[in-house]
Amino acid sequence: MSEREIERRDAQRDLNQELLDDLHVMQDGVKDLRTFVVDQPTIVTARHAMGMTQAEFSRVLNVSLRTLQDWEQGRRTPTGAAQSLIKLAVRRPDVLKEVFSS
Repeated sequence: MSEREIERRDAQRDLNQELLDDLHVMQDGVKDLRTFVVDQPTIVTARHAMGMTQAEFSRVLNVSLRTLQDWEQGRRTPTGAAQSLIKLAVRRPDVLKEVFSS
């Protein structure tokens, strides 16, 4: 758009009304704004359920902190016993806390 076209367009706008319309949309439940849902990896869910830091949870799983971070970032995937402990941490964090609280 040329500067002249922009000026003509803006001269016809009612900015006060546009703001009021936007406020009404927000008051009506923000119907036409986008919402994004981000799924977090199961391992993050498990760690949060345990209420642990990455360092603490890596010790419980008997893996290095770097390995845990790679799992959480999706660079690597846990296997074997680690997967079982992660599932248990999601479903029954109390059991894992009891076992590893010593």
